[in-house]
Amino acid sequence: MPGHFEPLPGGGAAAALDDVEISIIRSLAVQLMEIIGPGPAEESGGDPLAKLFAEGPSEPPSDPVLRRLFPDAYVDPDGTEQPDKAEEQRVYSAEFRRYTENDLRAGKRENALAVIRSLDGLRAGAGEGEAVLELTPEESVRWLGALNDLRLAIGARLEITDEDDSDLLFHLPDEDPRKPMVMAYLWLGGLQETLVSTLLP
Repeated sequence: MPGHFEPLPGGGAAAALDDVEISIIRSLAVQLMEIIGPGPAEESGGDPLAKLFAEGPSEPPSDPVLRRLFPDAYVDPDGTEQPDKAEEQRVYSAEFRRYTENDLRAGKRENALAVIRSLDGLRAGAGEGEAVLELTPEESVRWLGALNDLRLAIGARLEITDEDDSDLLFHLPDEDPRKPMVMAYLWLGGLQETLVSTLLP
């Protein structure tokens, strides 16, 4: 079980994590929440009406991590820009972003918070050394979303655009300052892949 998820009888998933792994995942989840930022309810002092009528931003974020987490909805599938469609796509993307980004941010915050809470619960119920994290099917889905967001965020910082880039980065010398981040990216990918397999019928 170390380093990967396994299915639990009756649904859910389990993984053995040591103190260092717990600290790394929790720290990354906290950083992810900080990057995503507060939602309309927090910004308005918790006023539910303000949240209900709040519109999201219409322009893409300037931070490359946020651009990866909240990409434009209307782009050419092959990534090439077609001048005759660019303005139309920009307008559609702005409208889509305005009415969906707040909810998307809230969902990503909830996923990251679910990871933090489950790890805090694991720490409270275990002594030093390795502990077994057990997730319900619902928690597994939240973890899967958070792991995906963490890999997107790290990938953006490393300027990874496809898996070939991560393979090349894997062979960085140990003294390269990007090495720890690359290893975290690959490790989270393994967790994500095995968690997906536990959710398959």
